[in-house]
Amino acid sequence: MRGKVWLSMVLVLAILAIGCGQRTESRGGEFTRLWDEPPTLDPHLTGDVDSAVIVIEMFGGLVTLDRNLKVVPDLAESWKVSPNGKTYTFTLRDDAVFHNDKKVTAADLKWSIERAADPKLQSTTVDTYLGDIVGIREKLRGQSTEVTGVKVINDRTIEITIDAPKAYFLAKMTYPTAFVLDRENVESGRDWFKTPNGTGPFKLKEYVPGELIVLERNDRYHLGPPKLDSVRFLLAGGTPMVMYENNEIYLTGVGLDDLERVRDPSSPMSKELHRSPAGFQTSYLGLNVTLPPFDDAKVRQALAHAINREEIASKVLSNLVKPAYGILPPGFPGYNPELKGLRYDPAKAKELLAQSKYGPDPGKLPRIILTVPGALGTSVGLDLEAILATWRDSLGVNVEVQQVEFATFLRDLRDYRLQMYVIAWVADYPDPQNFLDLLFHSRSLNNETRYSNAEVDRLLEAARVEQNENTRFTLYRQAEDMVVNEAPLIPLWHPGEGYVLIKPQVRDYLLLPVIVPKYRYIYFEQ
Repeated sequence: MRGKVWLSMVLVLAILAIGCGQRTESRGGEFTRLWDEPPTLDPHLTGDVDSAVIVIEMFGGLVTLDRNLKVVPDLAESWKVSPNGKTYTFTLRDDAVFHNDKKVTAADLKWSIERAADPKLQSTTVDTYLGDIVGIREKLRGQSTEVTGVKVINDRTIEITIDAPKAYFLAKMTYPTAFVLDRENVESGRDWFKTPNGTGPFKLKEYVPGELIVLERNDRYHLGPPKLDSVRFLLAGGTPMVMYENNEIYLTGVGLDDLERVRDPSSPMSKELHRSPAGFQTSYLGLNVTLPPFDDAKVRQALAHAINREEIASKVLSNLVKPAYGILPPGFPGYNPELKGLRYDPAKAKELLAQSKYGPDPGKLPRIILTVPGALGTSVGLDLEAILATWRDSLGVNVEVQQVEFATFLRDLRDYRLQMYVIAWVADYPDPQNFLDLLFHSRSLNNETRYSNAEVDRLLEAARVEQNENTRFTLYRQAEDMVVNEAPLIPLWHPGEGYVLIKPQVRDYLLLPVIVPKYRYIYFEQ
């Protein structure tokens, strides 16, 4: 899943529940936080963090991830897998209803999956997350009017057949593309998402684009109603620390400028500071390998070798991040601690640049434009400023910066319009397929670098159906090593241990390594 590159509010590797010991739980109240405008509230179009955090609180699917990151039942109460590992038979909960109290049926799920795969919708995520289902790609190409691998057995039973046994299939079904929608609601008009009839723990109470989103408790939620009355997401922006200190919001990440004073034991806020372990995320510079000068691997490798990540992490970013030399983050399944990657080597960088087809004169390189999501005139980040200065001073390579609004950035990224860009990939589920296959297989729609390597494709395809976990991870590590050395992207950072301020009355705000429905757990201590 795409996310902006945040250094102050990091995702975390382990679960941290804020609050412990004896306390009195208070039901009700409104939890308020800052957030960014979501590009969409349609689950079948969701492909970014800003949208997903809102969407997963309002909608749901057959399965979900719990607070321990395990795949657990959601709308389905149970499922069985056929002996060949290809057919899943789900039994729906009898108490699963939409927000308007209408029962959820197997027909609703089939319609929803087929709606996601409708080529008219132009979903950029359906092939990625539902493409294993038999008939999805035929539906996407307009060759079929239905998804043949999805069959309604009766109102409470649905059968889904995939093209091969895959260990990660159920985990992919926790992604919003697989969520159920109410057909009548969706067909009510283009703005149906402003009054969505979902199945999740919260209902949409108010949405003023650019200003706020308010979610209210769904008392009939089948997994147990939220403890809060509502959650308010402020979209209009502001200075997080000022708003936190003025009690306008209940939590904020702590940036470099505020870290020292907040950590001071004499500061009242020091008691509200929480250390968050590292998370499942990798930020990187993407390079479109079909566009000059990135059509030459030596140019890409030279830029990677010229970056002193260790120095930038320590001197510029106060060790809030960890230098990334591979794709998978530390602690993630399949992570390879022995992967060397393209380390800092300025002499090697100059040598590679001189050996490229563009020659030793950096002035003869084609124009390079780095696209960054964000409002025009805002800071591009201290780390990027340091990287651009290094390229200019050590290699003589000048890079222009272009800033665009996030929704536009995502659209241009998917249309392969960006020559160089900075982005983060946030894990959707804990399996290396979620990073390596989605970002680097030549036919993946998430392969915005347009990288293509037949051997990498072969390794990734073999890993898809391999049932032995150790063998699967070996295949992924081989593919990762090849990708990193060919440098279609330059890994920059994995989140390090960060700092978060949370008001003392807030309990059970869970910091998690992936996005899961979690606001229903929060409550205020009396």
